[in-house]
Amino acid sequence: MKAKQIIAQLEELAPPSLQESYDNSGIMCGNPDMEVKSALFSLDCTEEVVDEAIEKGVEMLICHHPLIFGSLKSISGKNEIERCLIKAIKADLMIYAIHTNLDNVINGVNAKIAEKIGLQNCSILRPMNAQLSKLVFFVPTKQAELVRNAIFEAGGGEIGNYSHCSFNSEGEGTFKANEAAEPFVGEKGKLHFEKEQKVEVIFPNYLQSKILSALISSHPYEEVAYDLYPLNNQWREVGSGMIGELDAPIPVMDFLKQLKKQLKCDCIRHTKIVKDKIQKVALCGGSGSFLLKDAIRNGADVFVSGDFKYHQFFEAENSIMIADVGHYESEQFTPELLKEFLQEKIPNFATYLTRTKTNPINYL
Repeated sequence: MKAKQIIAQLEELAPPSLQESYDNSGIMCGNPDMEVKSALFSLDCTEEVVDEAIEKGVEMLICHHPLIFGSLKSISGKNEIERCLIKAIKADLMIYAIHTNLDNVINGVNAKIAEKIGLQNCSILRPMNAQLSKLVFFVPTKQAELVRNAIFEAGGGEIGNYSHCSFNSEGEGTFKANEAAEPFVGEKGKLHFEKEQKVEVIFPNYLQSKILSALISSHPYEEVAYDLYPLNNQWREVGSGMIGELDAPIPVMDFLKQLKKQLKCDCIRHTKIVKDKIQKVALCGGSGSFLLKDAIRNGADVFVSGDFKYHQFFEAENSIMIADVGHYESEQFTPELLKEFLQEKIPNFATYLTRTKTNPINYL
């Protein structure tokens, strides 16, 4: 199959529009129309990983962290980024990154960490705003169900755990077709009155073109009347971090020892123990210090993340315990997540996990 078909599946899981403004998810190098049979998954793209991909003979290298963040003015091999690109291009190896967009979906990076820790009743710690829109359209009553179903099939009308959500009101529309028109109902040059339904449906912004295409292709009218409204609602299906609960409270030291084992940490840096037991756990893969206040506000007993700086540990203010497990350690299961996802979606596509440990930090 073509690389773009694999990418389409990945971007259904984590739409590119959900990545942060500083990010650079997507194709680092390679032709989306190239034929691919297999992929290697890695957290990072290093020379050693690229060599492994070439040696294994895969056509795609799928990483969490983008190889390219800043601009490139030349590719001469003077640093690891440029050397990786040179090797990949020579070997006709596509490199694709799926970064903060995968962080920001409810079944992404943080869900995998929560699964490893054994959390239940999980939800997004800081949901995103302004990611939803409302479509309002007008359709003859007899054709309303057909058009609604087309919108639902395109991904509209999903709110939390509910699908096929819409609001419908009856009314009467008027129009007069001119001589150039080909009206579905009514006659040219005569004012026509038609029983219609006004249908309102919410959808994620990234689906807008697909939703409008479904509306126009399924609607019987030559000219489709519709309105689009941007919404500032929270969308609880996307956002930063995650919060959930253990089955039952456990002593804090038992939790830390268990966490160290579950996340395969060489060490955990943590703040003062302020509670005897842990049950409510907030977490964020990678660098999550920006979510500390959200964890406190949501009543978490502990916040598990990585990359906390010295002075940021003081911000716990004895109201929560910070458990810094490390950036790599918190995200190391992301390749496993992606492999499992593609195996389910495309069973005949060969997928491999890298053997290379890319953590640049060592512990004595």
